[in-house]
Amino acid sequence: MKTQIKKIILLTAFLSFVLHFSQIKISGKVSFKNKGIKEVNVTLKDTYDGATTDAEGNFSFETSEKGDHILSFTHPKYIEVSRNITIGDQNVVMNADLKEQINEIDAVVVSAGSIEASDKKRATALLTPIDIYTTAGADGQISSALNYLPGVQKVGESEGLFIRGGTGTESKIFMDGSLINNYFSNSIPGIAGRDQFNTSLFKGNVFSSGGYSALYGQALSGALMLESVDLPDQSSYDFGVSPIFLNAGFQKLDDKKTYSYGASAGYSLLSLMQKVFDFNTDFIDAPQGFNGDAKFRIKTKSGGLFKYYGMYNTNKMGVKTESLEPEYDFALVRLKGKNTYHNLSFKQKFGKYLLNVGTSYSFNRSDLNFSTETNSLESEKTQVLNDGNYINLKAVLDRKINKISAIRGGFELNNASEQLNFQEIQKNYKDLISAAFLETDLGFSNSLSAKIGVRGEYSSFLGKANIAPRFAIAYRLAKDWTTSLAYGLFYQNPESKYINSPSHLDFQQSQHYIFQIQRASEGRSLRLEAFYKKYDELVKVQNIGEINGQYQPVQTAVNNDGYGFAKGLELFWRDKKTFKNIDYWISYSYLDSKRDFMNYPMSLKPNFASEHTLSVVAKRFFPELKFGTNLSYSYSKGRPYYDIATKTVNGDEVNFIRNEGRLKDYSALNFSFNYLPNLGKKDAKAFTVLVLSVSNVLGSKNIYGYNFSRNGNQSSAVVPPVNTFVFIGAFISFGVDRTQDAINNNL
Repeated sequence: MKTQIKKIILLTAFLSFVLHFSQIKISGKVSFKNKGIKEVNVTLKDTYDGATTDAEGNFSFETSEKGDHILSFTHPKYIEVSRNITIGDQNVVMNADLKEQINEIDAVVVSAGSIEASDKKRATALLTPIDIYTTAGADGQISSALNYLPGVQKVGESEGLFIRGGTGTESKIFMDGSLINNYFSNSIPGIAGRDQFNTSLFKGNVFSSGGYSALYGQALSGALMLESVDLPDQSSYDFGVSPIFLNAGFQKLDDKKTYSYGASAGYSLLSLMQKVFDFNTDFIDAPQGFNGDAKFRIKTKSGGLFKYYGMYNTNKMGVKTESLEPEYDFALVRLKGKNTYHNLSFKQKFGKYLLNVGTSYSFNRSDLNFSTETNSLESEKTQVLNDGNYINLKAVLDRKINKISAIRGGFELNNASEQLNFQEIQKNYKDLISAAFLETDLGFSNSLSAKIGVRGEYSSFLGKANIAPRFAIAYRLAKDWTTSLAYGLFYQNPESKYINSPSHLDFQQSQHYIFQIQRASEGRSLRLEAFYKKYDELVKVQNIGEINGQYQPVQTAVNNDGYGFAKGLELFWRDKKTFKNIDYWISYSYLDSKRDFMNYPMSLKPNFASEHTLSVVAKRFFPELKFGTNLSYSYSKGRPYYDIATKTVNGDEVNFIRNEGRLKDYSALNFSFNYLPNLGKKDAKAFTVLVLSVSNVLGSKNIYGYNFSRNGNQSSAVVPPVNTFVFIGAFISFGVDRTQDAINNNL
């Protein structure tokens, strides 16, 4: 591995030295109604040269290209503009005036010209930070906002993206191409962990609910690709305060706009809200946490860009519940969590090639202590301590073949090292997954394109390799109508937490078949999708012990005899045209899924999959009142639940269903309100947004599942920590006016 890294560094340095040739500067200003527009992507078409406009709409970049070219100006809020330019020996100045258009949340809009079969064009959604912050009920979290889109299911008792009949661990999240191994915070059984990454860190994301690119792997269901911001527009200071948290941060940009650095820190504590609201969960230690991060961005003279981000988080909580076992009064569990994540990436053009190199490191510690209480006396604690170290390295080299075709390839290394200490189990798990991939975009015409790729992986722990082909094709049916078809084979290692004893395991695998048809016109978008997923080699487990008789028993993988399927239909409709100043979308998903995996005694509907899911989101901003309002509603058909136990039959341990049923239907209505007091004040030194949000306004008593006693005679419902929650907060920015962004995005 060290030799490979050295080769990449030497290759990068060599190419950087020999490829310094004559550069021509292209500059100008992009405006709308005589006012500069920031964050417009200015690109020399069919090359990797370009820039992003600053706060005044100015841009400049250097290129070694010569001859006749097309300069394109793109922004989600404005109609794309193209200008013909001739590049000779003199610098070029080119200005552009843009016209406003309706911003679409989904990335299925096909612009004039050729169409693509890429992840971005077929993606379920492309969300901006403002889209996420202004979705009521999302709590400013990317993963929560995705629950309001087709293909993703709300599973309140566990973190993760549950996509099209897949578990939360069957989806993976990437930052600037590198895998994030600890995206969610540590938590205790029955309470979902939260996003650990600030939504504003990312300028956008591409979410694929299936059939994703060969550049990504180790995910049976889907992938979320996050792209961090580049250089900020200007220096700024930010401050946030609410009854449950306090945070502050800064960003410093140099005068020449060639580098920036920044840091932030925050502290959260839920104890005050416990006194205000009637919580379902008895927190003996109120959830609290500290988080801090640092970042820098450096733009090189040759046009390269270095980006670094690092964060450190700690959190703790304790929960007390009535014991289901008659010999105890209460069951207690306490958590101390600690984790850090570091991501370094570099992007540089070398002639006709674009090189992207990235590496990340993660450390995660989950320290759980289980005990019981009887007659006010607490038993000795049983500790479950899990430490994980993860390293990811990825390099991608991209080259355009012609104006509408390209080829890219590269390699990826994922190294995992985990240690588990629990009673007699002392586990030391190590695995190095090596991967290579090759992919090509083929543009046959302005109406037909395809993406063909292949990915190969080798796992040192399993001692086995796999080959995964991927394919997608897209065709324009009419002016506003397009259709696409995708197929892919996907592999994933068994979860390491189930590998507690020697066993002969293989990769889990799934096959995706996806058909999509969509219509996009000004202010409106419609997407229909049908899919079929086939699962093979899923992990089967058996019980090896319990933790003080509470929660789920400890399980270990025994084989890969599991299998299953998932099929369904999805609809997504967004409309910003019918009702004046109102933006709304509706998503619906139908899912039919069965699995025989884990400890299931037969093929069953998974307890995390709902047959019918419906979401509605609506937003409106009133500039004259400096006030915005957002609404969301979600509904899902009650999921099945099972109490699976083990009995001995003819000397063999056999699993059987002791109790089963269906949960009540889930529903939640959420509101959020935003007030911008500095709106319209030209001399304002600070820009403030006041937020009030209410989740589950109607107080629906939702149930996520049931816990059962060892003999199955007693049960207790798994419910949200609180039925209805109210959040009040103030966010203040010094140096950057965020109010116009708020208006433009219907805050």
